[in-house]
Amino acid sequence: MSTSEKERPTRRKALLGDRPGSYAIARHVRMSPTKVRRVVDLVRGMDVSEALTVLQFAPQAASDPVRKVVASAAANAENTDNLRADDLYVSQAFVDEGVTMRRIRPRAKGSASRILKRGSHITVVVEPRSQQSSTAPRTAKEA
Repeated sequence: MSTSEKERPTRRKALLGDRPGSYAIARHVRMSPTKVRRVVDLVRGMDVSEALTVLQFAPQAASDPVRKVVASAAANAENTDNLRADDLYVSQAFVDEGVTMRRIRPRAKGSASRILKRGSHITVVVEPRSQQSSTAPRTAKEA
């Protein structure tokens, strides 16, 4: 089967479709996905500049890699789609489980316990704010 018959879908098509915006992915981040998800939940839906400020001062250790991914997605949008960073917001942000390194810890009587050092993949999608207004649910004040 040749590649012209059936092309693989691109990641951009899956994340954004035909909408303007950009994304960034940090793979193999050596932190537990559950700890990173706590931080990602803070910034989902925020403006990019506000999200970067929140992540800069967040006490969690996972805020640093998440901040780098948000900044990278904003820079990608500025450089590839000529979008302004002030107009962007975090439309999607999710964390997938990455590779788990298995280590052992010696225990009594010659046995061993397994230590799981988990990793994660962080994905952040940014879009212009004007795109959100057409897809956002209406609030009680707007009705």
